[in-house]
Amino acid sequence: MIAIIDYKAGNLASVSNAMDRLMADYRITNKRTILDEADAVIFPGVGHAGSAMRDLQKNDLDRWLIETTKPVLGICLGMQLLYETTTEGPTNTLGIIPGRLEKFDSSLGKVPHMGWNTVIPVITHPLFHNITPGSHFYHVHSHYAPVLEHTIAESTYSVAFTAAVAYKNYLGVQFHPEKSGKAGQQLLRNFVNMIYGGERTVRA
Repeated sequence: MIAIIDYKAGNLASVSNAMDRLMADYRITNKRTILDEADAVIFPGVGHAGSAMRDLQKNDLDRWLIETTKPVLGICLGMQLLYETTTEGPTNTLGIIPGRLEKFDSSLGKVPHMGWNTVIPVITHPLFHNITPGSHFYHVHSHYAPVLEHTIAESTYSVAFTAAVAYKNYLGVQFHPEKSGKAGQQLLRNFVNMIYGGERTVRA
């Protein structure tokens, strides 16, 4: 079972719909006991980093995310919260992945960055298996992670930024795979297959 974290900041409906299309076994939860039973976790998010962190802290989900050794996939704000800090607020985030989120310069382009953009893998990673380099994914965000050591894919919007990251058992994507058509669905399928080795990807 894959747990989808509910902390009042998640795009839960679209993520759960994408998992339904994969016929994946999942549960939406804010309970640590359910997270402990899960094989992996999807950490979605839309909204402001400060309020999201407060919602995580209410149920001690911040501590669970920091301590877990299970595979975690952060989506959009869920990816951003995995980093050390963000200029949004500013806010101290989970501190798992080294780096600080910056805000796009509105003098160089419209903020937020909203719409389809190409994603270019910078290393070979199973998260992008069977996805053509340069495929388009849907983005909605005002802050970005710079391209750093753990970046596995990048995009450009006035500056190059991290579109996907991998660090220990944590993965993150800045875009919304659940809203990104066939390429996004393939990425979610790849995450499920990374957990189960291509098996148990559907409900029994």
